[in-house]
Amino acid sequence: MSKQRVWVSRPLFSEIVTKLEQYFEVVAETADQKRPTEQLKKALAGFDGALLGLNDRVDAAVLEGNDRLKAIANLGVGYNNLDIAAITRAGIIASNTPEVLNESVADYAWALLLAAARRVNSAERWLRAGQWHGMRFDDWLGVDLHGKTLGILGMGRIGQAIARRAQGFGMPVLYHNRHRLPEPLEQSCGRYVDKPTLLRESDHLVLVLPFTSENRHAIGAAELALMKPRAVLVNIARGGIVDDAALAEALREKRLGAAGLDVFEGEPVVHADLLALENVVLSPHIASATEDTRRAMATLAADNLIAALGCGPQAGHPPTLINPEVLTS
Repeated sequence: MSKQRVWVSRPLFSEIVTKLEQYFEVVAETADQKRPTEQLKKALAGFDGALLGLNDRVDAAVLEGNDRLKAIANLGVGYNNLDIAAITRAGIIASNTPEVLNESVADYAWALLLAAARRVNSAERWLRAGQWHGMRFDDWLGVDLHGKTLGILGMGRIGQAIARRAQGFGMPVLYHNRHRLPEPLEQSCGRYVDKPTLLRESDHLVLVLPFTSENRHAIGAAELALMKPRAVLVNIARGGIVDDAALAEALREKRLGAAGLDVFEGEPVVHADLLALENVVLSPHIASATEDTRRAMATLAADNLIAALGCGPQAGHPPTLINPEVLTS
């Protein structure tokens, strides 16, 4: 009996490919690339399963005419690259990799927050350029974190991990979320407020929202206008949640103190106005980029795919399924 065929769309750790090869015939790509619809459609043809990255945008057009594909394992907690309704209509099992990256992403949110608030990147560039010839008392004045109010927009598991770290800085935490947390959990995470109050009262604001059509530009010109002029904004969620053009304008005009951004609209392209600013820390979507976490993500994605295709100890029961209705239809 021939093995089922699996396509891995991006380079992975060799042991993960070896793990998949225990069950499947595997074709694994050796370079990352962003594939247009027709190219991705052609790439998926002839495979029973696929392990995909966030660059792979699967919708009805990509799936048209593909009657063989049974499972997609997304390598990431977010899955706005997947049209889940279209995938579900096609009877395809979809999964993602939540939970395993919570703590690493929370760590990185604090790295961006500290760097932006204390002007670390700008000061380092100044030093490397040979500009440090002495010390003035008013050089490189940033803003404090300790004792200041931390706001968190989106209070899922990552938001909760960020809130726990605030205790060490003595920071009161405010949060806004689509659903209020249960009372026992809320006591350890912060105080629930409406969104305008969150924007007005936060000295530092971290965004941890999923990207949806409703959340596009959740932070735009109107929201930025409510924030304190020395506030620091951090986005580790998804590009498009912030209106990057409006943010650049607010930073340039000093209506906002600083920002730390790991995600961008249209990435890997970054808005040119952001690149020109000194009061923003920019990084290339690396909040989960530790070796331990990336290995855990790849392992979970492989386990999802193996189970979704009816193999391994969890056959038929992928650990982190997005569309369980496929299994019952």
